Amino acid sequence: MFKRLLIANRGEIAVRIIRVCRELDIESVAVYSEADRDSLHVKYADYAYPIGPPPSVESYLSIDRIIEVAKKTGADAIHPGYGFLAENSEFARSCGENGIVFIGPSPEVIEQMGDKVKARAIMKAAGISVVPGSDGILSSEEEVVRVAQTIGYPFMLKAVAGGGGKGLRLVRSEREVPSAYRAVRSEAASSFGDPRLYVEKYLDRPRHVEVQILADQYGKVVHLYDRECSIQRRHQKIIEECPAPALDYRMRRSIGRVAIQGARAVGYVGVGTLEFLLDRDKNFYFLEMNTRLQVEHAVTEGVVGIDLVKAQIEVADGANLPWRQRHISPTGHAIECRIYAEDPENDFMPCPGKIDGLRLPEGLGVRNDCGVYEGAEVPIYYDPMIAKLIIWGENRVEAILRMRRALREYQVRGIKTNIPFHQWILRHPRFMAGDFNTSFIDDEYRYMRKEEIYPHKDIALASAAIAALHREQERALRLLEKGAAEKSNWREAGRRASLRPASGFSGKSWKR
Repeated sequence: MFKRLLIANRGEIAVRIIRVCRELDIESVAVYSEADRDSLHVKYADYAYPIGPPPSVESYLSIDRIIEVAKKTGADAIHPGYGFLAENSEFARSCGENGIVFIGPSPEVIEQMGDKVKARAIMKAAGISVVPGSDGILSSEEEVVRVAQTIGYPFMLKAVAGGGGKGLRLVRSEREVPSAYRAVRSEAASSFGDPRLYVEKYLDRPRHVEVQILADQYGKVVHLYDRECSIQRRHQKIIEECPAPALDYRMRRSIGRVAIQGARAVGYVGVGTLEFLLDRDKNFYFLEMNTRLQVEHAVTEGVVGIDLVKAQIEVADGANLPWRQRHISPTGHAIECRIYAEDPENDFMPCPGKIDGLRLPEGLGVRNDCGVYEGAEVPIYYDPMIAKLIIWGENRVEAILRMRRALREYQVRGIKTNIPFHQWILRHPRFMAGDFNTSFIDDEYRYMRKEEIYPHKDIALASAAIAALHREQERALRLLEKGAAEKSNWREAGRRASLRPASGFSGKSWKR
């Protein structure tokens, strides 16, 4: 087993990996930017080293600086977490060249699956259905238009190296092609350093279903069942479930077999995810493969009882998978809500700042993967996700009810979060019924009043109105009392005036 492991990441996933290192008796090395000097993962690790200024390109995306720290500390391996360098083949290759184990697949596999066009070709060759689209790179607007004439409008214009909701546009007509082409090409170049584009047919209101796979170095591959990730905002997942309510038993077995088939086709080793789109006719199409740990891996862990981070580390160290497919079965249902420091009332704008108060929910079936603490500063430079709330129940209904209760207990003071938005979703009839797709938030949120997201505002407004009414009543009562007193004073003054002498006479002359 490795002696010392460096985590090339930050936030809750870095804390998550450090916890596993402690359980495996591996020393942990954290790296941090200047903005993260007082972050939780820095405080929690055995060792911590600075790697640069706040901008990620000068710190968490700096391969040379991270490798330098790994060599300096004698780290045997590097875990990339997710995001940043997790799917960077150059980083994986640099680790190997410096005698450090990269906890993930080979650089060649990362390159193949990171290139969406190559990934589509590999899956098609393996007999797996892919979303109709272009079979190669499109290098001009005219080529995009020609492909669109074949597959029809609308379609998705995508960056070959895209991911995380970046580098894609929905194109509904030919007149939108020029602006979409320029926008996606520019975003792809700035975000991924790769301006290449391709086209996929737009599936109207599909469901997003993915399958977790795990493979060792000796050819054994198993799937850990499926997850539903259709609750998305701007192509970014915010709520995930395991197992997927969209699938029945037959479909679940079928998509699991396809995922294993796809992993074998690329010679995958480690933890990975194959993502699919499910259309209205229950046909599923390969979308992409994530060659890393997913944000939502915790719901799979809750249902199948396998620690995926621990499995990643052990497989990277050369261990055999101890499970066969028949040994793995889902138990119960798990839901994850991503907690973001953002303002749902202000178009979900990020809300960096200091956390003045923090109370995490507790109880049976409640798990908190948190990257902050009371008094911590949420920086503006990185993704605003500060934590994940994962709930397990014996069935989906129990998991939803337990999640509602946990969200009510969750308190973050000092910054705004999307917790009220999650509460609205968890109470929506369509979500409760499992009747939703990737357009759920676009369809429902724009028609929703703010009072529906923040139901407690109704109580607050009613209380304020009652208090105002009481104040008015008290004011009116005081005025009445004052008026009565003044009226009484006037009466008394009138009575006294009637006993006074007339003008020009002294009171003395009237005495007897």
